[in-house]
Amino acid sequence: MKQEAVYLLDGSAYVHRAYHAIRSLSNSSGFPTNAIFGFTRMILKLLEEKKPSYLAVILDAKGPTFRHEIFKDYKANRPPMPEDLRVQLPYIKEILEGLNLKVLEVRGYEADDVIATLARVGEEEGREVIVISGDKDFRQILSPAVVLWDTMKDSRLDHDGFVRRYGLSPMQIIDVMGLAGDPSDNIPGVKGVGEKTALDLVRRFGSLEEVLRRVDELKKERLKENLKLDRERALLSKELVKIDRFVPLEENIEDLRVGVPESQKLAEIFDHLEFSALRERYSSNHQEIATAPCASQ
Repeated sequence: MKQEAVYLLDGSAYVHRAYHAIRSLSNSSGFPTNAIFGFTRMILKLLEEKKPSYLAVILDAKGPTFRHEIFKDYKANRPPMPEDLRVQLPYIKEILEGLNLKVLEVRGYEADDVIATLARVGEEEGREVIVISGDKDFRQILSPAVVLWDTMKDSRLDHDGFVRRYGLSPMQIIDVMGLAGDPSDNIPGVKGVGEKTALDLVRRFGSLEEVLRRVDELKKERLKENLKLDRERALLSKELVKIDRFVPLEENIEDLRVGVPESQKLAEIFDHLEFSALRERYSSNHQEIATAPCASQ
């Protein structure tokens, strides 16, 4: 019997997307509700359309991660979370709890690492794993069982699609990212090397380490010079972009089973936030609608 699929949602990324997609939304007391509203609508749409039996929402935990121990300036260029977003997070967590969905935050690790670990476990159990994120870092964990789905763009990338697009195996994207770096995370890479050049180098030599070992075979003097000068930065960058697929977790896949929504709790939250349509949906007169997302139970 085929195992049921597991959906893993990159919660922190989608909270930020919701925040930026909807602006200037608040209740009558002036409390901001834009991120809450956008994120909630996205979650409900997912539950209704896919009716997953297993779903986890993974959030970034507060504080530094093991990557900051490797490189103290990791993500140093990121601005602090806006206060009007920060105050919405407790409500988002309350709504997820009311929907009876598993929420995971693991101190010392990023959401990416937790998602990759659960994806590995799900794959080992013979399940299809759908990672819901627009983060390109997840390309490295693609496999015949693991799919990357960006719901905002409604685009899916699977293992075979990746190989056709890049001419590499998914794990080799770590070598590409080590060479190209990632300005958004303050990952240095090699000066003057973008993704196109990095892809060409990894396709030719197979790995970052082999590029550095055979650098004198290159014809472009500036590229050769930069690779030699930034050798250590490239190796550090590869270490930083590699997702940890063995985060110590207490939860297993069965713990991710979607439960029945707590309609009264949700109705009260939505009433306070003044989401009238959602409040009605989870009121006592609409119980059958409220439980619809979990019809697969």
